[in-house]
Amino acid sequence: MKLHDLRPAPGSRRPKRRVGRGIAAGQGKTAGRGTMGQKARSGGTVPAWFEGGQTPLHRRIPKLHGFRNLFKVEYEVVNVGAIQALVERGVLEPGEMPGGKGRSKAGQAPITVNQEILRAAGLVSHMDRPMKVLGGGELSTALFVVADAFSASARSKSEAAGGSVNVLEVPTGPLAALGIEPPAEPAPEAASEATPEPAAAPAPEAAAEPAPEVAAEPAPGRSRKPRAAKTDAEPTG
Repeated sequence: MKLHDLRPAPGSRRPKRRVGRGIAAGQGKTAGRGTMGQKARSGGTVPAWFEGGQTPLHRRIPKLHGFRNLFKVEYEVVNVGAIQALVERGVLEPGEMPGGKGRSKAGQAPITVNQEILRAAGLVSHMDRPMKVLGGGELSTALFVVADAFSASARSKSEAAGGSVNVLEVPTGPLAALGIEPPAEPAPEAASEATPEPAAAPAPEAAAEPAPEVAAEPAPGRSRKPRAAKTDAEPTG
């Protein structure tokens, strides 16, 4: 096989459709566009939103106002009246309050209520959301309620019935939100280990006296006689 023998695969390349070449060609006269009308004209495409003249969908629905707060906290809301109904039905039973506390001021045994207990009773649907207790309805039973938030009326009604409330702490960091404890900081070194003192600077040495100059001795076998000193005496006449 050589370069001029290469051909496309059979059926991969179809010939261009030549319309408007006569009725016998199959695509003559109207060229597959039908008989007249907007779509038979050049540039006669219809927008996708056009509905034939009736009011389009984007004009039938109202405008959207406001915005969605991405930082909004969605609570599982529970009213004190609904908790009181569970007590009257016998779903919640009295128990001891945490911290060694016994019965309430009214002589009733307090009932511990939290999100897990209300989830088992069918009053809370989701466990991944924080729970907030509202003051809707009447409350006549001493409750020890543990939740993420309380309304002012729910707190006052619970305390008036001889109970108390406990607000859970909200995680402030990403690790706390995921239930991961941050790594512990390294413990400081023991105070017994004394820091090494810097070494004392060495005392300045006494100025060295210059060594006396020693005349170089002549090499052996090459001794010289001392040269006589020149004098400027005048010659005698």
